[in-house]
Amino acid sequence: MIRSPFGFLLSLGILFAAGCTTEPILEPAEPVLHDPTPYVLEVGHFPPPVLPEDNPMTEAGVQLGRMLFHEKKLSGDNTQACADCHLQSNNFSDMAVFSTGIAGEEGHRHSMVLSNLAWHVHHGGSHGHGFFWDGRAATLREQVLQPIEDAQEMDESLENVLVKLGSDQEYVDQFKRAFDAEEVNADLIARALEQFLFSMVSNQSRYDRWLLGEVELTESEERGRVLFFDEFDPFNPETSGADCAHCHSGLDFSNHQFGNNGLDADADMEDIGYMGVTGEEMDRGKFKTPSLRNVMVSAPYMHDGRFVDIDAVLDHYDHGAVSSTSLDPMMQYNVDYGLGLTDQDRADLIAFLHTLTDVAFLENPAFSNPH
Repeated sequence: MIRSPFGFLLSLGILFAAGCTTEPILEPAEPVLHDPTPYVLEVGHFPPPVLPEDNPMTEAGVQLGRMLFHEKKLSGDNTQACADCHLQSNNFSDMAVFSTGIAGEEGHRHSMVLSNLAWHVHHGGSHGHGFFWDGRAATLREQVLQPIEDAQEMDESLENVLVKLGSDQEYVDQFKRAFDAEEVNADLIARALEQFLFSMVSNQSRYDRWLLGEVELTESEERGRVLFFDEFDPFNPETSGADCAHCHSGLDFSNHQFGNNGLDADADMEDIGYMGVTGEEMDRGKFKTPSLRNVMVSAPYMHDGRFVDIDAVLDHYDHGAVSSTSLDPMMQYNVDYGLGLTDQDRADLIAFLHTLTDVAFLENPAFSNPH
């Protein structure tokens, strides 16, 4: 019997096709490993900060903090992240007077700016370099978790956050890389956010370039700089300065302390500020002095956002301060005499404040949303 070659070829084709349907052998995924590569904090001409020894900055840790800073799962309805009230273009503050939480309720204080926090580190004691406007968090690590559970802000429990992040493989892997952790926990969330916030250094403004001898200030900028740093002298108005540097001092333009700058008289003081932490009457109405770096893009101003622009701020310090029992002694001169700023003085001060704007910081992609 003669066999058809076509039958043989058909059978061979069927066998070949059947062989092609065999499941491919998958290579096992490489395990996620802890990555302790140190993060190099570029401090430029700033002195090295003294950071917590129990939370060394790593590249993986800073990246995890960046992810968390922009993560909406930290909120109760998954719609709000830290970055929504701390906008990079606004010096990581909010353009609104009071930020709105997920329930549509406004807070009662303006969101603080976030820059150079590595130099705000608190080293113990009941007074000094606390975080928040009223200093109620002793450390940045303590501060970062509070907005999550605040009913006026993100309104979520830490327990629910752990469940949400723990069910997300991307986060599980990143916690392993950053901390060699097998599971997500609140302490590690705080440590990662702390590392990311420490990485946010602003020191590349025109003023910094002037300090380094790289540029010259204009005549108006230089006159504003002198006014800013010179002391107020009501008896010699021709040589009197605006006396800003008593509170806005150092490379960060803040003493990082708490003071009453004459916003309200005792009877009008609805927010007691630092007194709510210390319980001391002389701390009534005191709030943390904010940095003036990038101040010209940080409006509105003050703890309650009452001043919509820099002109309103200058009005206050020139002739709007009021007396109270806890008023900072340096502000009493403003109350008694007023600064007597001329239009040229104001223009020059504003010109100098513009030199504190750090465009590189405001546009740094390392701080932007990684998702």
